Amino acid sequence: MYNSRVNMRGLGLLLLPLLALFISSCENDLNKVKEIAATQSGDVVSPTTGVDMIMSDSAKVQFHLTAALMLQYQTQKPYKLLPKGVKIIFYDKTTQKESGNIIADTGIMPDDQKLIEFRKNVVATNIKGETYKSDELFWDQQTKKVYSHKPVQVIMAGGNVMNGDSFESDDKFLHPTLKSSTGVFHVDEKVTQ
Repeated sequence: MYNSRVNMRGLGLLLLPLLALFISSCENDLNKVKEIAATQSGDVVSPTTGVDMIMSDSAKVQFHLTAALMLQYQTQKPYKLLPKGVKIIFYDKTTQKESGNIIADTGIMPDDQKLIEFRKNVVATNIKGETYKSDELFWDQQTKKVYSHKPVQVIMAGGNVMNGDSFESDDKFLHPTLKSSTGVFHVDEKVTQ
């Protein structure tokens, strides 16, 4: 009986430092959680699922935006985050037919600007069937320009490919300018003979 009490006391003395270590590690984890929460730039005011938004002017559809999820952040500069994919379809003002689109993994829309930022796996197409690929694309609705500061690849309708370090165009993707561009162009030998 004396031995079992000693063992229990010895076991208690052994567990006491482990318990203190456990409590202090929980406190550190709690402090880390508080620190991370304090660094968040704002609160999500309203999450919205199944976003389906049409922008029109004078009863003419300009574009149609769809996204799986939209998070509205209230910060010093409020913005909307579309973290689960975004697609915008552009329409011709006169014919009201689709004139192009942009698809991306993520979209960011500041409330005070007409600038939409697309991130990761951005693919844009125009009415001619040309495809633009990049990891970043900005669409300025006020200047009606699209641009990227990251490498871009343009696949033309005929299969020619152009690459550039950066990119700028009108928002219909019809007049692109690529910096430091290179390309692969297919030449029809029958035409040159």
